Amino acid sequence: MSKAMPTDRRNFLKGAGTGAGLATGLGAMPLGASAAMGEGAVQADFGPMNGQALLSRNENPYGPAPSAIKAITENARMGCYYTDRALKRLHAMIAERHEVPIEQVVVGSGSTEILCAISLAWGRDGAILCPDLFWDTTVKYGERQGVTSIRVPLSSDMNVDLAGLEAGLTEEVSLIQICNPNNPTGVLIPASDLRAFAAKVSPKATLLVDEAYNELTDAPDDNTMIDMVRGGADLIVCRTFSKIYGMAGLRVGYAITSEQNAERIRSHMMSFGGNLGGVAAAIGCYNDLAFLDQSRAMVLEGRKMIMDAVKTAGLTALPSQTNFVYVEVPDADAVQAAMKERGISIRGAYGKWTQYSRVSTGKLADVERYAKALPEVISSLNA
Repeated sequence: MSKAMPTDRRNFLKGAGTGAGLATGLGAMPLGASAAMGEGAVQADFGPMNGQALLSRNENPYGPAPSAIKAITENARMGCYYTDRALKRLHAMIAERHEVPIEQVVVGSGSTEILCAISLAWGRDGAILCPDLFWDTTVKYGERQGVTSIRVPLSSDMNVDLAGLEAGLTEEVSLIQICNPNNPTGVLIPASDLRAFAAKVSPKATLLVDEAYNELTDAPDDNTMIDMVRGGADLIVCRTFSKIYGMAGLRVGYAITSEQNAERIRSHMMSFGGNLGGVAAAIGCYNDLAFLDQSRAMVLEGRKMIMDAVKTAGLTALPSQTNFVYVEVPDADAVQAAMKERGISIRGAYGKWTQYSRVSTGKLADVERYAKALPEVISSLNA
């Protein structure tokens, strides 16, 4: 990614608005169809509810990029056709950027589909070794199909315990899964530590690193493990268009791994092609570095606002390298409920971690609402 450009909020938002205008000005429906459906009724089913500050889902509301929306609108009329050739083009673009053969790239319906396929494919050969707090939705999917997981507690500072994972690696383990930076903590494993860990464990089991938030870290190129894939390590790196690209609802993700692993993943995937809107958008914005720089700048601005609010409220938070912050609070569920009363949506407790509250960056105006409310909420809970 190129060096972040100075934030120009007004022009950036204007550009995003222009893209949205393209999306609503197609006239693809028969005349009067939108009126028959109730104009605005469909739009009301997407995104935040009216008046809601949506800060609970790690979405990036500054996407999709105008370049992505332009690609969707220009190709929407081709929705009657499958996306075979377009998917090959997207595979080629990803392979070119990361300097791997196209056979080592897997594209799926979000990284979720790929992660679920990995859970099944490797879970049938052994256990999945993972931290006890990370984005484990796809591991739980495997567990519902009979896959076994082995959970390793986080270290006392809420970091992923690499030494603990290494100690838990036995012959029964087929896959080690990590999210870096971690979700929901937002904490980044230092690249040197993760590389050393990968060198030790990958000869014994496949290492899966979910890099959904890599592009939001301080040094994305340094923090990725893709170079170790190029070097031949038994490693899978997953990425998504849901975060920095702002395409959560368009469902495009990808994995980079060995050709053998790629074939194994594909054999367990549900779909055989991508949805046209998502594929077109991904092709249109994948190399849109100007949008990525602006998008990242907006996320970082929102993150700083949250951290400042945390300090003002007399709280602490874990160091974040993502588009969300894990805040230490008296009672996460109580904070969530109090924020909901104010029209602000954040996450409640994750299992036993009842004293940590995750809040996403979202639109800056919504982050401002959270920042203003947080001291009031904490004061009321401590009263």
